[in-house]
Amino acid sequence: MSKTIAGPQLAHVNGIDLAYQVFGKGSPLILLHGGFGSVEMFGPNVELLAKHHRVIGVDLQSHGRSPAANRPMRFEAMADDIAALITELKLQRAAIMGFSLGGAVALRVAIQHPAVVDRLVLLSTPFKRSGWHPEMTAGMDAMGPETAEPLKHSPMYEAYERIAPNKNDWPTLVTQLTAALKIDYDWSDQVPGLPMPVMIVAGDADGLPPSHAVEFFGLLGGGKRDASWDRSGMTRHRLAILPGLTHYDINLSPAVSETVIPFLSGA
Repeated sequence: MSKTIAGPQLAHVNGIDLAYQVFGKGSPLILLHGGFGSVEMFGPNVELLAKHHRVIGVDLQSHGRSPAANRPMRFEAMADDIAALITELKLQRAAIMGFSLGGAVALRVAIQHPAVVDRLVLLSTPFKRSGWHPEMTAGMDAMGPETAEPLKHSPMYEAYERIAPNKNDWPTLVTQLTAALKIDYDWSDQVPGLPMPVMIVAGDADGLPPSHAVEFFGLLGGGKRDASWDRSGMTRHRLAILPGLTHYDINLSPAVSETVIPFLSGA
């Protein structure tokens, strides 16, 4: 992984502590991981993105290096946390890239605090809960506080145990996250009004069908007409369906960085 400019740091925002790490130099890019993860969930993409940007990898509420928070986990509240962190770091605006749970948070930041978001990359992120494949939502529905102990035998817990301030807070994370994953949502009415350029990225074997990513792109006005020889028919939004990638490996694929870096650079 790329050498950090500074080791893990804590920011106190909205009554909780968020851990973050900074990698590389350049224009700021906030990285938001998926459920049960931390910034390490992006694997080699952290280093690849840090060649072009000042990457700020945040561990979301009760995740990773962030101490367990005494509040329910909600997309909207976590989005407020990220907006407050951007202010705390004295960044006027930042690009945000989120994966899965982190993508939902990133999308809510863009909806709730559009002035602080320069560009938005949503990796494996539906705009409504029913956008997931049915087996994905069934899996979310089946999880609850009682799964904390069985999950201790998973790679997710092994990663948490290595970096968490208190590994005994694992049941708190599981309880908060599994409750959040059961909340129904549909943000389709708010997507068309997003003022910043948005890139939708998904695998062709992801937890959401490619058709949902296309529908998401369509809400932004993309894919409605031929681009024309002079590209005048294009929107400023982008869609990428990456071949041979699933919800369990797309975050680790260097193809993600290769795909999003031109967009983040203004292409």
